[in-house]
Amino acid sequence: MMTDLSYPLKDNTLPFWAVPIVAILLPIVLILVYYFFRKDVYDFHHAILGLLFSVLITAVITDAIKDGVGRPRPDFFWRCFPDGKGEFDPVTTDVRCTGDKAVIREGHKSFPSGHTSWSFAGLGFLAWYLSGKIKVFDRRGHVAKLCIVFFPLLVASMIAVSRVDDYRHHWQDVCAGGLIGLTIASFCYLQFFPPPYDKDGWGPREYFQALVDSNTSSNSSNNNDNICAQQTGVQIVSLCIPPQHDGDARVINRLNSNPTLDESQLTVH
Repeated sequence: MMTDLSYPLKDNTLPFWAVPIVAILLPIVLILVYYFFRKDVYDFHHAILGLLFSVLITAVITDAIKDGVGRPRPDFFWRCFPDGKGEFDPVTTDVRCTGDKAVIREGHKSFPSGHTSWSFAGLGFLAWYLSGKIKVFDRRGHVAKLCIVFFPLLVASMIAVSRVDDYRHHWQDVCAGGLIGLTIASFCYLQFFPPPYDKDGWGPREYFQALVDSNTSSNSSNNNDNICAQQTGVQIVSLCIPPQHDGDARVINRLNSNPTLDESQLTVH
């Protein structure tokens, strides 16, 4: 087992501060570009909300698992023994690390990969978002659309590979991190948007719900206007025929109770 933990301690290919730029800021820029063309407030609001939910939920789950599992990183030996000389307690035979405590503590956070989970959470959500906007499932066989959708996932995969190449994670760590990030991204996207293969997959759910509510309100308003118009017509006829004789009074009473009377029924004998 020590052989798997004695890889050299290297610098990160992608620093930790660059991960939010790739996972959050890059998708936000593309969402803003689409907003400037479309001017759809519903789409912009739900896209930003879904993206932030995806990354933040993934971050919480990843850190919780890291602290709970505590798997050593592949370079843990050099974190524990910076001089390359292992020390063990003569009585208990336990390892006595001589390295910096913060570096050693960080060395117990191998599973799952945070870089990978963050990247797949943000870029995975972006892949879902692009697939809906360019209608990748329109059955027209446009390979270029698939390339656009898979490009964010390719970037996330390269980040995952760099973590193994830097000896910061085992291959199981990056696989688990990618699965966590992509799963959370899928749930968050489908919470706010229909599936990309749906006929309404290009827009947020709230947009179509607002259209339904608007049509329902408009139809209800039209029905109320028609009812008011019929009632007003009856009242006008009643006012135009003052009851001067007994026969006229009977006609007016019939008119108030039956608004569908024609003109022949208004003749007084």
